[in-house]
Amino acid sequence: MSNDMTGKAALRRELLAVRALLSSEDARETAAVLARRALDLPELAGARTVAAYVSVGREPGTRALLDALRVRGVRVLLPVLLADNDLDWAEYEGADRLVRAGRGLLEPDGTRLGVDAVLEAEVVLLPGLAVDGRGMRLGRGGGSYDRVLGRLARSGAEPALTVLLYENEVVARVPEEPHDHPVRAVVTPGGVRRFDDRR
Repeated sequence: MSNDMTGKAALRRELLAVRALLSSEDARETAAVLARRALDLPELAGARTVAAYVSVGREPGTRALLDALRVRGVRVLLPVLLADNDLDWAEYEGADRLVRAGRGLLEPDGTRLGVDAVLEAEVVLLPGLAVDGRGMRLGRGGGSYDRVLGRLARSGAEPALTVLLYENEVVARVPEEPHDHPVRAVVTPGGVRRFDDRR
């Protein structure tokens, strides 16, 4: 195992341990603030299609944001985990249309649109555990979003890659591997930080 992979695993454990200490109330309050901050992003203001995800557990909450985007008339695509860890996509049609899936995830129960549906998104909200000062993101380690980001890069699509995080998850440095892609912005309760778009 490379030093970068070992470093990523240690950082993941550390950040997940801190998340586990959050109360349900703290998580709910933070989700509301994150939704307000994200909705102010110019990229989201003009977006017709946004790829997002349903937060679970103590992840920075996305549900208020998903509903607000839907009210705005934005087409919101949510991931559907495939057996090979790749992601299919389906439209978000409301919280009552989400179903329990593997790994504790919630997925839309609507028509599957195919793995390339994400290419239509002008903004892609990525789950993550950390982002550093270069915009490098630390994911959960499953590789699903590495495939999505690779697909976007190969197609020439350049959506605004954005991560929602808690304040302590903007860190000095994330261990980097060759397949990692920088994000354009991170949204925390304290505000938005942007990075150079170097794709």
